[in-house]
Amino acid sequence: MRREEFRAGVIAVTPLLVGVIPFGLVAGAAPVDAGLGGGIAVGLSSIVFAGASQLAMVDVLGGGGSVAVAVLTAWTINLRLMLYSASLSPFLARESHAHRAGIAYVLTDQAYAVSITRWTGGGHGAEPERRVPFYLGAALALWVNWQICTVVGVLIGGAIPDSLPIEFAVPLVFLVLLIPTLNSSPAVLAALFGGIAAVLCAQFGDPHLATVAGAAAGITAGVVAEYRRDGPATSTPAVEPDEAGPGEEEVP
Repeated sequence: MRREEFRAGVIAVTPLLVGVIPFGLVAGAAPVDAGLGGGIAVGLSSIVFAGASQLAMVDVLGGGGSVAVAVLTAWTINLRLMLYSASLSPFLARESHAHRAGIAYVLTDQAYAVSITRWTGGGHGAEPERRVPFYLGAALALWVNWQICTVVGVLIGGAIPDSLPIEFAVPLVFLVLLIPTLNSSPAVLAALFGGIAAVLCAQFGDPHLATVAGAAAGITAGVVAEYRRDGPATSTPAVEPDEAGPGEEEVP
């Protein structure tokens, strides 16, 4: 079962890997262009493993900023991952702390999207013993793809013409993640308000906080819309969280 679910995770995320390739090339080429070297590019991809944060850190370090400021910048951009973790937590409560730490390391937008969509959809794919193998299949496929693209970006980044807008693929990846989730009016309103808030924050506020502002606005709009539609009594999750506590093993 584990191998089957792992393979299912790889298959689910495979269409998204194509869109991630240009982003990974940029993550490899940008540190070299900034004079930081290929080692920094590979180090950021293996330790930080978050494209937008990596590029922001390169901007700070390449401009002469301190490591502390670069880390704080990356941390701010990655605040959205706290929301992802909170959303995934009820589905992974039976896992040990060590397992959850490993799961957190490879958490990305894509791995989160395909996993939460599968787990909240019910059916065999949402069974507790199938969750982690599926997640790891998606997450590790992204991790391997990202490391390869980073190395390739380091090696050939200088050969990519500046006129080629490969960064354009990044928002397309997120659009591919978004469209399948717009299956209800609260989801549509959450996406609409979240998008508007993110754009306004990026244009008139701090671009680094645009994702967090969009997430806060989207969550608020979605919760209010769901409350007005269903009321508090019917606002229950599609899949109930496990009753077992952290680290407890399931009885065969």
